Amino acid sequence: MYAQLIIRIIIAINVFVYLAWNYNLADQLTPEFMVDHFLVSFDGLANGRYWTLIGSVFSHNLLLHLLMNMFVLNSFGPIVAATLGPFRFLTFYFVAGVISSLSHALVSAYIIGDPSLPALGASGAIAGIILLFSLFYPRQKILLFAFIPMPAVFGALAFVALDIWGLIAQADGGGLPIGHGAHLGGALTGLVYFLIISIFPKGSDTHER
Repeated sequence: MYAQLIIRIIIAINVFVYLAWNYNLADQLTPEFMVDHFLVSFDGLANGRYWTLIGSVFSHNLLLHLLMNMFVLNSFGPIVAATLGPFRFLTFYFVAGVISSLSHALVSAYIIGDPSLPALGASGAIAGIILLFSLFYPRQKILLFAFIPMPAVFGALAFVALDIWGLIAQADGGGLPIGHGAHLGGALTGLVYFLIISIFPKGSDTHER
């Protein structure tokens, strides 16, 4: 019950921020305010806007981006939240989100060569969730790109490989406008977190079934 509730709250926050981007919900939520608080970039962090490390994780300004991320979150999030317990899941989600934002900032500055490149979206934190799911339940069948069935661990590895390929393409001046650095940062967080809780299992919440 709590696992599903947590996911619904996260989705609700993301929907609200999407509406704030696209509709005049309040005089204070100006386009300048949204840019300063819900986009992350290396330059923004250098200028002291550290809160964007988490603000950008709950931020989408395109409907398709929002729908895709929230669909994946709702598919994998409740299972991972039930496995970890609510407190540890929220801790992981925020840590994965912050590290994915920081990864984007560092990659854009030192690999892509554009420190002003902004990013937003929950994809990095969700990449961490998918990685954790695949390590908890490696043989569970998932649908890669929504129609290719394969064991979860192979699906996660495929996503990581695609992000590495995409990042290499971006470093060469090509590629798609996708936050591959953020995805890889979130996935790495999932791997490290799994190793930590495997070594220190007594620190986890009681699992919900």
